[in-house]
Amino acid sequence: MARGKKPKNRKEVALQDVGKEVALQDVVVIYPSLHEDVVAALSGEPIYPTPWFNAPGAEEANKKYDTNVMGGFSCCNEKCSKKGWGSKRVGIHIQGFSNNGYNALVFRQRCKACNQLGILEVDEASYIERVAYRLKKWAGVATTRPAYDPKGGLPHLRHLCEGCKRGYCTAGSQDY
Repeated sequence: MARGKKPKNRKEVALQDVGKEVALQDVVVIYPSLHEDVVAALSGEPIYPTPWFNAPGAEEANKKYDTNVMGGFSCCNEKCSKKGWGSKRVGIHIQGFSNNGYNALVFRQRCKACNQLGILEVDEASYIERVAYRLKKWAGVATTRPAYDPKGGLPHLRHLCEGCKRGYCTAGSQDY
């Protein structure tokens, strides 16, 4: 999907809770509905077999890469004064599996005002671009790295980023 276009009414798929503590499944979102767009972004590239979306936990990944995408968050706490925020540094953990399987775990962030986990609306264009780029790199396809300005936007608050807390966010080692 090109930047600036309206989203195709895609919903996030939050992974289910498996424990009382805040588990990884509670703080990541997956987007299997964007798989066809990722494959379309690979069109014309010699990647065989065609990449396929692998559900998290189905098998052990043999390739892993951490990067960032952009997105917006809304606070679901009705008593909170902050209704939403945007982020140019949303952590994403891309995993590769045998025969070109992949998945991408996108990390949620917490609200600065009330510390509740925000509901993520990922920037689809940045997600597709980052995942397609990583799949090309893993397949050995020569490609140009996507343009990215890590210093644009507001400061990245590591204590509110679930990717940083778990060591998956590339901004985790520095404050912006």
